[in-house]
Amino acid sequence: MTSPQSPAMPSRPAASTATASANTNIALIKYWGKADESLMIPTTSSLSLTLDDTWTTTTVSFDGGAGDADAVRINGSAPNGTVLARVTRFLDLVRERSGIAQRASVDSTSTVPLAAGLASSAAGFAALAAAASRAAGMDLDGRALSRLARRGSGSAARSVFGGLVLWNAGDDDATSYAEPIEEPAGDTVSGLDPAMVVVVLSDGRKTISSTQAMRRTMAASPLYPAWVEASRGDLRAALEAVRSGDLARLGEVAEANALGMHASMMAARPAIMYWLPRTVEVLHTIRAMRQDGLPAWATIDAGPNVKVLTRGSSAEQVATALRESVPGAAVSVRRPGAGVRFEEASR
Repeated sequence: MTSPQSPAMPSRPAASTATASANTNIALIKYWGKADESLMIPTTSSLSLTLDDTWTTTTVSFDGGAGDADAVRINGSAPNGTVLARVTRFLDLVRERSGIAQRASVDSTSTVPLAAGLASSAAGFAALAAAASRAAGMDLDGRALSRLARRGSGSAARSVFGGLVLWNAGDDDATSYAEPIEEPAGDTVSGLDPAMVVVVLSDGRKTISSTQAMRRTMAASPLYPAWVEASRGDLRAALEAVRSGDLARLGEVAEANALGMHASMMAARPAIMYWLPRTVEVLHTIRAMRQDGLPAWATIDAGPNVKVLTRGSSAEQVATALRESVPGAAVSVRRPGAGVRFEEASR
């Protein structure tokens, strides 16, 4: 197992423009609920796998933006409302910490459908944090960048790193950060050989945002306190499975943790139901696959789409079985991916 020390980000001189990319991550032990909304401190620690081939690339220039406002484009369009407010608020934090006063121009391109439960905000804010801090002349190591990314989107703290990543919940800004526990070597993670088969049933926007759903679950679900307590035990079991190279145990714990999270949402009053009928169909398919000897365990985030943890050597077989069982779904294989990458920036 690799050292849990936070790796340093490559050192560069201050630049007025910087470009960075970050991959999505899928939580195996979930983050659901904030102990402190202003600082984005979670109620529980979480464990994730950063994936390849699903990323966001963002360029930030502190060039004055649109004069009295930041100029933001995401996938070629200017966002408004909540999305624009979140980006501006995050840039304000970077300006405050770096001492830069200028407004910024932001150009972001993502391969991930936005707000569909496919971790677009994790990749998006990790890339924004990396590009904005570099453009502002901040020299952040991995831990500090993770803490900064967390302020944009909690799960973005984990996308700073590759492979298997632990987000320590902490209890304040300094102690809530992510760190790698297993980093990818080639397209695998030592001892486990994990892969994810992603089953997209809908790439439409969620019916309720993750933030709103977390608030309602915490405030109005009688099952939520039990899930929080169980999740702490799940994390201990998952970390032990990683240490022993036991993918089956990791998968069992991850599936139970995800189903418990969704049970707590469904028990909220009023209930939060992200699943579609075909979500349940996929879950039954995965259970049948296990009975037939295939290594496959489900996890589901805030949306209807299912991710399937499996062994890398079995990933294509699992994907083929899912395509046959769930016609019309977009099924793809994802291997462990790297952390934040910087491109050379003009000054």
